[in-house]
Amino acid sequence: MKKFNVLKEILLTEKSNMLLSESRRYVFVVDASANKRQVADAVGAAFGVKVVDVNIINYRGKAKRVRSKARNRYTIVGARKKAIVALRDGDKIDVV
Repeated sequence: MKKFNVLKEILLTEKSNMLLSESRRYVFVVDASANKRQVADAVGAAFGVKVVDVNIINYRGKAKRVRSKARNRYTIVGARKKAIVALRDGDKIDVV
């Protein structure tokens, strides 16, 4: 997997802004098949910073019903993977 395909978007919510202001941790939505090392390498290459720690959270998503003529089927909606990234002292990412 290429480094720049790992990161999908930076997540800006109330909780992620609280993490950013209190402990300089950034929250990213990442590819479902990415691991901690790939996330750390991608953030370092994309923003030119040194990553100290990465925590990953998997969200399972919900089963939603999709109706068809043959039978009722279910599909998973909203599944995603988040990474919480801690940076070295003095490094920062400009979030606009």
